[in-house]
Amino acid sequence: VAALQDEKNSLLSENEVMNDRLEQLDESLDDPNTVVAKKYFHAQLQLEQLQEENFRLEAAKDDYRVHCEDLEKQLIELQHRNNELTSLAEESR
Repeated sequence: VAALQDEKNSLLSENEVMNDRLEQLDESLDDPNTVVAKKYFHAQLQLEQLQEENFRLEAAKDDYRVHCEDLEKQLIELQHRNNELTSLAEESR
């Protein structure tokens, strides 16, 4: 989960950088054949890809959170069961 959060933060930072660059290039988009226009469209494509990746990571993070909660419940149950079995073992000794 921590790794996904770090990757998410990295993607969010990269998104911010891309958005800033897009704002600067927005004025130069009148001619689609210019280098600036090509860079703009490329950056726009990258932004969309990053947003899709971010959405995928958010979904994965939520899945991992639910899985982690399930594992924590199992751990508590197993600890209780272990305590019961330890107590029974001591009684039988």
